[in-house]
Amino acid sequence: MGWKLGKLKASMTLTSTIFRLGNYPLLNGTNISYHANHFFSFIKDAMNIQECTDAIRGKVGEDSGLDAVLKFDCGADGLIVIDGAATPNTVGNEDREADCTVAITLDNLNALLSGALNPVTGFMSGKFTVSGDMSVAMKLQRVV
Repeated sequence: MGWKLGKLKASMTLTSTIFRLGNYPLLNGTNISYHANHFFSFIKDAMNIQECTDAIRGKVGEDSGLDAVLKFDCGADGLIVIDGAATPNTVGNEDREADCTVAITLDNLNALLSGALNPVTGFMSGKFTVSGDMSVAMKLQRVV
């Protein structure tokens, strides 16, 4: 399924669009251009560790239902700790012991928070690893 603009046949799939990046003349004599930065602008809009912390804080609220301490370890980018055992729940960046630790890159954490990465799919495909109490990790879907 597609439509024609001069020599350009635009289709509804991202793959075929990526292979057609460039400038294309329209029938009326003007040009239309497609550049990679139009399609991948979401990458530069990725959140840093503090913005991820704030996003998780908003999702967790006062009662996440975790009933445990969960840590997202993003390596050199930092970490986020959700204390779901405290009332009200707290979210911060101070390192401490956790019942469950999720080792994940900041990019994958962004994808997880935006909904682009499903927690189960992410775990099964190796996008992140879990150590500690797996039952806490299973409750992760409630939070993100």
